[in-house]
Amino acid sequence: MDNKSILLIMPYGSVGGMERLALSFYNQYKKEGYTVKALKFIKLKNDIINFGKDELSLSLLDFSEMSKVQRLKFYLSSPLFINKIIKKYKITHSIAFGDMANLFSSLSFSKEYKIGSIHALKSVEFKNDSTFNKIVKYGYKTCYKKLNKLVCISKAIKLDLINHCNYKFENLEIIYNPHDIESIERLSQEPITDLLEQNLFSSKTVLFVGRLSIQKAPWHLIKAFKLINAQETCSNLIIIGDGDHNVTNYIKKLIITLNIEQNVCFLGRKSNPYKYMKAANVLALSSYYEGTPNVIVESVAVGTPIVSSLCTDGIIELMTLNYKNISNGNTEVEAGIITPNFFKDKLQMPNDIDINFTKEEKNMSQAILKVINNDSYKNKLLDNREALLAKYKIKQVTNKYLMPLTIF
Repeated sequence: MDNKSILLIMPYGSVGGMERLALSFYNQYKKEGYTVKALKFIKLKNDIINFGKDELSLSLLDFSEMSKVQRLKFYLSSPLFINKIIKKYKITHSIAFGDMANLFSSLSFSKEYKIGSIHALKSVEFKNDSTFNKIVKYGYKTCYKKLNKLVCISKAIKLDLINHCNYKFENLEIIYNPHDIESIERLSQEPITDLLEQNLFSSKTVLFVGRLSIQKAPWHLIKAFKLINAQETCSNLIIIGDGDHNVTNYIKKLIITLNIEQNVCFLGRKSNPYKYMKAANVLALSSYYEGTPNVIVESVAVGTPIVSSLCTDGIIELMTLNYKNISNGNTEVEAGIITPNFFKDKLQMPNDIDINFTKEEKNMSQAILKVINNDSYKNKLLDNREALLAKYKIKQVTNKYLMPLTIF
């Protein structure tokens, strides 16, 4: 075995896709005998993803709890802190998850083999003209060249960086996200022991798993569910995850306005979301943009069909065996149904509670109704499950991260 010492760098320890991915990397590298440390920029008391004695952190305060001065100090000190960690633990390889980690890693002036990763369509994300996005865009033109490799988790993301974000450095490589399929299968077999949760899943269930954020646009899924509930009164929408308080408050008001609060349940963070995925009739995503959402692969692994908006061409890569031209309406594929994109060039929450239904929300409701009322979608997924999962085997993918850059 090579004498590698690896540092995994991530923003949080929540139940989001990047954090679950970092944990998969950690477990695999530890299994292979490497020394592994995991750095969270923000460590919170309610973290779901934890790394035991190998965990390090920069702050116990969330960004929302920091003053402007504290936040500026955090930004300036983070690269220096990373540099100290690299030296202290004699790190040979670092892997950064997402732009904040990429940026601070690229500015650390440390000498290890630096690997960054991009997990979403940045051209869409950059429509939010925040200060941090301005810094990241500048990084794309300057310090990102310090990364030995910048992993794009789909073809769509790489093309987006080159064609729409003016990315010029030749350090991009496409590597799909790895998944510990055996572990997901095992965890999905755990029983749901809570009686209230058992009762929820005894009805037809639509499941959302992820961070409640503007990116995920959960209000569209909730409005689609209102249309479903009008026809399937014994159906439930179950939401696992937390996130932006403004988004959470908005959708809770929307749920009350639509009079569906009896059928929508927030379960919060769950350390094992897979048993809920397996118990659900369908996993649904209404995101404005994504990369290749981990939750789709996880849902395929447990055998639950998916209805997802076409928030990126990466969705097609995940849900089909052969790349398909997607129609303007709903498109049936091996893993479920892909519906039209909700994004309309504004990356923001609605200004007011909107109870008018868009064509895309109607499309999604029709797709979900089809899946929850017809076992053929689940059977089709199960027939194609092994082929859909073939490119996500964790050992091959995690090792590929550590190899020298391959450019095609």
